[in-house]
Parts: sequence; structure tokens; C-alpha cells
Amino acid sequence: MRILILVTGQTIPDIAARRGDYPAWIREKTGDAWPGEWATVDVRTRAALPGPRDADAFVLTGSSSSVTERAPWMLRTEALVRDIAAAGRPVLGICFGHQLVAQALGGEVKRNPLGREMGAMRVNRVADDPLFAGLPRAFDIHGTHVDAVVRLPPGGEELATTPKDPIAALRVGKHVRGVQFHPEFDADVMRGYLHARREIVRSEGGDPEALLAGANVATRGETILRNFATSVIVAGGVASL
Repeated sequence: MRILILVTGQTIPDIAARRGDYPAWIREKTGDAWPGEWATVDVRTRAALPGPRDADAFVLTGSSSSVTERAPWMLRTEALVRDIAAAGRPVLGICFGHQLVAQALGGEVKRNPLGREMGAMRVNRVADDPLFAGLPRAFDIHGTHVDAVVRLPPGGEELATTPKDPIAALRVGKHVRGVQFHPEFDADVMRGYLHARREIVRSEGGDPEALLAGANVATRGETILRNFATSVIVAGGVASL
């Protein structure tokens, strides 16, 4: 059994030097909930992409890029996402990955009309899903984004909202999930982003000091990643295909 992480970007260099990057955080937060192997592929290179059956499940990382750029590597990855969905393999898109999955399947992504959303945020569940098993109807989690999914793909369902994002989590069919927030972030990583973008936040009328203080709030990202491994992949029987 194998989960393949599709890398679409890197974190801020200062954070990477001290804490590693997205794939390491995803593996760490998932922990022993996934009994199989992990693999990583950077989809931004010109190397051949994996096939939709080369793993039992796929995770798309965050990125500082925008899916609205429509770069060639993004279009190739969108085609792969469509093949993964058609093959019935579970896929979880995180932040940029959430947006790319939505766009690949016919949704729409634009710059968030409500502005940048950053720091610890309140997620309100509006539908039940195995991804949120064991979580309350409202919980806190970390995130940072400027773009947002503004229209669901055909057949897509809204799973959760945040104060600035009415489609903060989505589901398409039985196996496709996307979350706009970052379940792999802890408070230390979130503070690193806030320090790096403090002046940008301030120039947009935000309060970086308040956001930094809020980054100490306990979040539930680990539960979401563990649920993806156990409830979505293993309990769903997909890992035995």
C-alpha cells in the first residue's frame, strides 16, 4: 500500500531550513494511521507523471503559486487528477491542491473576494464526511490563502466553511476531497508564515500581532490527515483494490 504525495510547491525557505517541508509534515501528522509506504513526486518538473493506479491514494500539497496561472505543469497535473478520480483512487487536495482538484474537475478558482485568510481559523462543518470523523461541528485549524474555490465542480458538495471561505472543504463522489486550510501545519509553522508575511498582512489592513497570538490555538489537523488514511482509504476498502 502506498500514498503518493504530489508536490506542487515549497514552504518559505526559513521554515524549510528549520522544520522541513510539506511532505514531511503530512507524514508526521498522519503518523501510524497509515500502515503502508509513502512516496513523493514533484509535479512541476518535466519528468513523466505517475499513473492513476501507481498508488492507493494521492495527496496534493500547498503552493505559493496560483492555479489561475494555468501553467503547463498545472494543466498536466489537472489531467492526472481527472484520471485519478476516474480510477476511483482517493485524493486529498490541500490549499493549492484543493483549488487544483476543484478546477480540474470543472470548478472555478478566483482571488478570494473577501481577501487574504491567514492564521488560526474557525472551520464550521456543514455536512458529515469520514474526513471529519471525531471532530466537533466547529473547530480551529491553521491556513493561509489568497485564492479560493468560488464554484464547486459538477457533483461537488460543500463540506465546511470558514469566515472568509464558503467552500473551505469539498467532496466530489466517494473518493475526492479538498481542504482549503492546512491540516499539516502546527503553531510553529503558522507563526513562521505570519512573521514572513507580517508587512503584507499589515498593508492589507490586517493585524499580524493578533494573528501571531492566535497561532497558539490548538488545532485539529492531525485528526483530518489520520482520518484520510483510515476512514477514507483503509476503511473504504480502496487500499485492497
